[in-house]
This record gives sequence, C-alpha cells and structure tokens, in this order.
Amino acid sequence: MANNDPLRVGILFSETGTTSTIGQSQLQGSLLAIDDINNAGGVLGRELVAVRYDPASNPSEYARLAEQLIMHDRVNTIFGCYMSSSRKAVLPVVEKWNKLLFYPTLYEGFEFSANIIYTGAAPNQNSVQLADFMTSSFGARVYLIGSDYIYPYESNRILRELVLQHPEGEILGERYLPLAATEHDYQIVMEDVRQKRPDFIFSTVVGDSTAKLYRAYADAGFDTKEMPICSLTTSEAEIGQMGFDIAAGHITSAPYFQSIQSAANQRCLAHLKRLFGDDCRPNLCWEASYFQMHMFANAFRRSGSDTISELLPYLLGSEFDAPQGRVRIDPGNHHTWVYPRIGRANAQGEFTILREAKRAVSPDPYLVTHSLGDWTAKIEV
Repeated sequence: MANNDPLRVGILFSETGTTSTIGQSQLQGSLLAIDDINNAGGVLGRELVAVRYDPASNPSEYARLAEQLIMHDRVNTIFGCYMSSSRKAVLPVVEKWNKLLFYPTLYEGFEFSANIIYTGAAPNQNSVQLADFMTSSFGARVYLIGSDYIYPYESNRILRELVLQHPEGEILGERYLPLAATEHDYQIVMEDVRQKRPDFIFSTVVGDSTAKLYRAYADAGFDTKEMPICSLTTSEAEIGQMGFDIAAGHITSAPYFQSIQSAANQRCLAHLKRLFGDDCRPNLCWEASYFQMHMFANAFRRSGSDTISELLPYLLGSEFDAPQGRVRIDPGNHHTWVYPRIGRANAQGEFTILREAKRAVSPDPYLVTHSLGDWTAKIEV
C-alpha cells in the first residue's frame, strides 16, 4: 500500500540574531524548493513538509534543536546551519543518531563526515581563485580582518598560505573582532589599515558586522580602485544591509551571484519573486539551500526512503541543474562540484561577474593539490 503521509524534513536556519539576514535567505531558498517540489506532485505522491525552528544565531541552540528534530519530530534529514560553529555543534548530533545534515554554506574545509552533505564551496573553489585574482590585479600585501570564531581563523590561514606563495606576498595585519563589535571598533581597525597601507583587505567578517566593516571603510575615505575589500562571505544579502553605494567596487568570490544569466537562474528568480515578493536577497547560500533540497527530493524518488543508508547511494554522484550551473555531489568526499566566480559589487546592489569557471571544479576540501596559480583552479574573463 502506498505511503501518502507527508514527508517531513528539518530546517534549522537563524531567523533572528546576528546572522539572520543570511539565515532568512537560506530559509527562503529551502521553502522555494519545497514549493517547486510540491507543485510538481511532491515526492512519490507525498507532500514535502518543513519542520522549522529558529536557532537565533546561537550554536548551542542549533545542537538542542537538532536533537529535538530527531527525537521529538522524528525527522531523518536536516537542512541547516550557516556559521561553522553551528555546523560543528550539529555534527555530533547527526553522527550520534545516524541522520543526515545538508550544509549549504561555504566553509573552511578540512572536514569530512559521512552524515553531512556539503553544498557550499570548499577552499579550492573560492579561496584559491580569490587569492589569484587579487594578487594579480592589486598586489600581494594583504590585511586580514575577521569575526572571532572558527571559520575566519581557518579561512585566513588558508589565504595567508596562498598569498605567501607569491614572491611579494606579505601579511601586514590580522585582526579578529567579536560578532557584536561596533562600528567604532571597525573604525579603529581602519586607522591601522591606513598606517599599514595594504594592497587589499581580506574580510572574513560575517553577519551584521559586515555592514559595520564596510561602512567604516567608506568613512575612512579609502578607494576601492586602489585597495578594495575582498571576501568570500559578503553577498547580495549583506549589500542590502549596508547600502549599494557602500558596497560598490568591492570584490567577492562565490559559485553563485544573482546576476547569472542562465535560464535556470532566471526561472528560479521569477518564482522567488512570486512567492516572497521583493523580500529576499538571493545569494550563494540561498542558492545552495535551494538546489540541495531538490537533490534530496530526487534521491528520495529513486530510493523510496529518507533513511541515510538507503538515501545516500542515490544522492552521492547525483547531479542537478542549479542556478549556477550543473552541480554534482562528489561520492568520495560528500562535497559538491561548483562553478567558481569572481564578482565586483555594483551600484545596483548586485555583482558584475569578472571571471567565471566554464566547467564545474571538483571539491578538494583538504587542499591536497591546489596552490596559487594552479591551472586546475583557473577561471576565465
């Protein structure tokens, strides 16, 4: 007898707190995909239903709510997390109960769990390309500014190692500020930047602090043509917070920008607007949240089950025509083949794409083979 009960999935994205701007976009990407799936008849005739909680940007809440989803709500699959600290909090929970977490965020790499599917960029899919572009376009003297948690420390370590491969590479400063830092705190850092005079600033600042950093840069009167901020975490969502004029001229490396002209992206954006109006800023984490839900649904249709042992054989190696291009989950390391791009923020609050990969780049989360200028990581003008 066919099972027509709703298929429930857990969703853990921060709708409040310091990372809520990105968290809300991740939630909307997930809900958009669920709407797609249900409008097409669901999965094997079953409605896909989100069981959703707000961890409020608190890693311990992520862990508690993941346990609640598994033990009380009886879900087998969770879609969630933005900061690495939240992923690290949920990881032991899904491993303990042998459940599956889809993680739609770029991160620092150097991790593998059989219970996680990583759909954001690994360092060889964004850091390598960004370091190559910035050192060749602006120079190799860099100032590192980050939020005070796991990802910025590790991401800065990776960029430092890449920049120092350049014959003129030099790290002129490295500062970490609390997630609750004020704009005045960033103004103090900008005075140090003025003294050190780097070729560019690399930001691993996240959440509400991102706007504070960029505003402090603008208040200092610096010129993006001479010394821009580059980042892996500053997306269209943060630009919406800080103001288009403040962001214009700065650089981001990501697999997805809203300005991609593919048919898949245009369809997705049109559906998004119908569902949420203008209340969304599509960005790299929104897009990964969107396509990973579709990949889960496709694997469920083939397996007939969402238990991890039955689902994974159909999920690993699977492909999907995402807004960024055709992505693939690597069966060896559970990360995703994506399309590295370099974008410059423009006056419309989007990114002008300066370079992009024509083919998906395989994920190498441990940076085994990649170095500055490696031909396998090249992206084109």
